[in-house]
Amino acid sequence: MKTFLSAFLSVLFPLMLTGQKLTLAQQDSVFVRENFSKQEVYITMRDGIRLFTSIYIPKDISSENPYPFLIHRTCFGSSPYGTSNYPKLLYYSTHVMREKFIFVKQDVRGRYMSEGIFTNMTPYIPSKKTLKDVDESSDTFDTIEWLLKNIPNNNGNVGLYGISYTGFYAIAGALSGHPAIKAVSPQAPISDFFFEDFHHNGAFVLAVGNALPVFGIPTQKPTESHWFLAHFPEINANNGYNWYKSMTPLQNFGKLYSDNFFWNEIIEHPNYDDFWQKRSIIPHLNPPTKMPPILNVGGWFDAEDMVGVLDIYKQIEKNNAAVSNTLIMGPFGHGDWSREQGHHLQGNIYFGDSLATFFQKNIELPFYKKHLKNAIDKDTQLPKAYLFDTGKKEWTNFTEYPVKDAVGLDLYLHADKKLSAVYPKNGFRQYVSDPKHPVPYAEGVFETLDFLPNYMSDDQRFVSNRQDVLTFQTEALQEDITFIGEIKINLKFSTSGTDADFFVKVIDGYPQNEPNSQYSPVGIKLAGYQQMVRSEIMRAKFRNSFSSPEPLVPNQKTNLDFRLQDVYHTFKKGHSIMIQIQSSAFPLFDVNPQKFVNNIYKANERDFQKATIKVFSESKISVNILSNTINGK
Repeated sequence: MKTFLSAFLSVLFPLMLTGQKLTLAQQDSVFVRENFSKQEVYITMRDGIRLFTSIYIPKDISSENPYPFLIHRTCFGSSPYGTSNYPKLLYYSTHVMREKFIFVKQDVRGRYMSEGIFTNMTPYIPSKKTLKDVDESSDTFDTIEWLLKNIPNNNGNVGLYGISYTGFYAIAGALSGHPAIKAVSPQAPISDFFFEDFHHNGAFVLAVGNALPVFGIPTQKPTESHWFLAHFPEINANNGYNWYKSMTPLQNFGKLYSDNFFWNEIIEHPNYDDFWQKRSIIPHLNPPTKMPPILNVGGWFDAEDMVGVLDIYKQIEKNNAAVSNTLIMGPFGHGDWSREQGHHLQGNIYFGDSLATFFQKNIELPFYKKHLKNAIDKDTQLPKAYLFDTGKKEWTNFTEYPVKDAVGLDLYLHADKKLSAVYPKNGFRQYVSDPKHPVPYAEGVFETLDFLPNYMSDDQRFVSNRQDVLTFQTEALQEDITFIGEIKINLKFSTSGTDADFFVKVIDGYPQNEPNSQYSPVGIKLAGYQQMVRSEIMRAKFRNSFSSPEPLVPNQKTNLDFRLQDVYHTFKKGHSIMIQIQSSAFPLFDVNPQKFVNNIYKANERDFQKATIKVFSESKISVNILSNTINGK
């Protein structure tokens, strides 16, 4: 039976597990041993801490055939350990590995075989004045210095990369200013723990709460083992939903994690205070020295780490216009571009064949060849943005992103359930939100055990008839309409409580004659399917400031603005555009008591109360479209 732990590991450690379906995996293992020699060293940082580092050097390296470095710094372990032990892949893509680089894997401070103390999202220190001022950028700089001096026949070029948490280490390393860094690829990188992974707009991501042992249990000494495994709670797949219910109020987590330093940091910092702000990498992406070329990679269906790739790309575009800064967004879940699945499905939706291989061969490999091996030809030229239209199911090149000539469109939430560009008459719809009976975020209880939930393209019909979910819908479209870029929400609402959550979904409503694809899963009917395209939650007490929350005034009309992140999706002729609004998405997110509390992590049972919520008709979503035609406009 699939447990939370196996689901968690299968996503979090894609480069460490051996059970993946990897193209030519057995041959790759032979290739690694035949073509690389392995060294294990400790590299001393400027403050004396030693970091464990594995180095895989091509055997045909020479002064006439030098190689660049490709560095992966990680908090998830550089296994397999031991100079006689080789992994099947040195890079998740066999195409990059067979091109051959000097592959370097390093355990960051306080993790696995490295010395020091581990810090989540190590705060960046812009101005380092002493040898004790260390961060991920300085550790990257010191590592590169050692490698350049001690690994003979390197060509002087360095690339940094990482997926998920390790993507943070890549972009943080780019800030080191080391002149040898010529290519950086942060892929699904974490950028700010208050807006992704563990929080979304102030709401705690309950579904990843069980990952806390990984990030909050320190090692007592360097180790090759996964020391945190003993701290995972036992959850059977058949009772997962009830287990999450037992974690409400959130102080119940404290009974499990009282010795977990990261959980204690979370509960002591419920707002976006200095603790979280200094851990964000975004404000620092305007360094005094020019940044190296950046290949930002993400997935439109990445449940937790889509924020980072988009925000990092946009911040670099804003502050470093001259930098080679490329954005890749495909129809992928978390890190799925690293795992070829052949007929590519995200949830129940088929998007095409060999999409991961396409990315690896036609985008990623040319990027490294150009900037690390100085290979300049037509096959190494990349556009500004390479985006996948999740409605048309095709890649598109863009010379700029965001697209400046896209047309703005407002769609209003009418009291008669219609979604229209016509400004509405006065009116509202209302529902009762009951914290004891939260709206589920996914149809299957089993799915609630996944570390990074696979819900972002799910059919939403399972909640369409609930009394505590509002659905708005356009008429069937007379022609295709393409959303591109950020979706912004402006809600006008009132509540009988003093706090509220709003989980807003943009949905592609399929017509009743929609045929299945030849790869549709058994039991799935696409006729009438309501495919979620984008969603996000917003905690209303943070409406004016994430640092200084404010209670709502009961029954007073209130304005709430937030964004649903970017999208590139064509709603096809005959389909409809839908919006759903609900006040919980459990157990993806924690349940709002609907009574203002200073610290939700310390709320008690008495704080949870029903609330009557009104959504007024002048509420709207604002989008950018590549076509300015829609019913009513």
